[in-house]
Amino acid sequence: MSDTNNISAAEAVAKAAKEAFEASQLIPAEERVKALYEIRKELEGAKKEILAANRRDLEAAQLEVDADRMSSSMLKRLDLGKDDKWDSMLQGVTDVAGLPDPNGVVTYANELDDELELYRVSCPIGVLLVIFEARPEVVINIAALAIKSGNAAILKGGHESNQTSQLLSKAIQTALSRTSIPSSYIQTIQTRAEVSALLSLDQYIDLVIPRGSNSLVRSIKNNTRIPVMGHADGLCSVYLDEAADLDKAVRIVLDSKTNYPAACNAVETLIVHESLLSTVWPAVAKALLAADVQLLCDAPTLSALSSLSPAPANFSTHVHPSTPDAYTIEHLNLTLSVIAMPSLAEAIRFINAHSSHHTDSIVTEDPAAASMFCRGVDSAGTFVNVSTRFADGFRYGFGTEVGISTGRIHARGPVGLEGLVTYKYMLKSRGDKGHIVGEFGIGEGKKKYKHKRIDAHSVPFLS
Repeated sequence: MSDTNNISAAEAVAKAAKEAFEASQLIPAEERVKALYEIRKELEGAKKEILAANRRDLEAAQLEVDADRMSSSMLKRLDLGKDDKWDSMLQGVTDVAGLPDPNGVVTYANELDDELELYRVSCPIGVLLVIFEARPEVVINIAALAIKSGNAAILKGGHESNQTSQLLSKAIQTALSRTSIPSSYIQTIQTRAEVSALLSLDQYIDLVIPRGSNSLVRSIKNNTRIPVMGHADGLCSVYLDEAADLDKAVRIVLDSKTNYPAACNAVETLIVHESLLSTVWPAVAKALLAADVQLLCDAPTLSALSSLSPAPANFSTHVHPSTPDAYTIEHLNLTLSVIAMPSLAEAIRFINAHSSHHTDSIVTEDPAAASMFCRGVDSAGTFVNVSTRFADGFRYGFGTEVGISTGRIHARGPVGLEGLVTYKYMLKSRGDKGHIVGEFGIGEGKKKYKHKRIDAHSVPFLS
């Protein structure tokens, strides 16, 4: 297809999404909730067909892994039938349906003059362009959040999940046909050329959300004028403070690394206080080695393990000296970079210099150290005695998430419904003659603004 045809096709998709968004603003919130239950019902009926398509995607992806053209971590993310992923996807739809409507919430109310009231009210962003890799359940996660929050969405999944994504999209379209929400409210596209064309259509698309690798996010940011909300690497760390409890340290580090190594909230760097090198660190290391984790250690942590007697059985194959770049790599597998630090302050400086500002955790029994860590670490999530794997919209109670933002504007951390709304100002005069600016000023006979806060939870003239 020529560039002209790509642009024409992409513009048709974007324009249809914008029109669907504008039309949907007068559809009651109850209809959006109905649409979510219809989507769940359709998915349940099509489960066998969808999982069969997912197996075909997995078979094709395995060939890519065998040919060294795809990482094993991406293959794991692709499997929709693994563990409880399918059930979690359906539960996410139900959970989002049950959440309060994020729109119409008054976040500021002020009486400017007698019978002149100003309200700041939450409202949808508009049309979202969401680009993601591998994980096919993202189609449903984002569709659910978009519908509930009142946003239209255009979705582009990775080619590796193409067959699965097509059937998931078909289920969404079929479900929407049983509601008053336009079918073009949630659309999917298939090619990179379409993405490139859509990135230039800022007159129709209001926000781009890339969910995937660092290279994907940076590529999107460099090729569009549209605001972008996304995260780069999930380079998370756990710091074992000098006041760390041994049992907690073992549990938390082990879960952070091994629960799901391919996730962006898995720990990639372990920082150990120097005072723990002969106590807590060896116990943590033994647990990690027993779980088949490869350890990339700096000189102090490596020396502490080298003196163990007897040495762990897999010491020679699983413990290696680290290199400087080991602390800037998102391993996404059973590999963990380890480094010793002389103080909490140094650990904080190290994290801020090397992490991706995603999620970092401290293990400590010292409240002052916990407070210092949470305030000093510049990340979207700062945890105390908690696995980094808790950094997730579903676990936070958001129903699901469109991704985890490591930026500061306009949302940070797991992005659920609240991250998909903005606000507008609504001003209404209840005066007999209305209100005009010319009546206000400093001179004689001029009115002065009251600027009196109103305790309001809704906008009276909208109810």
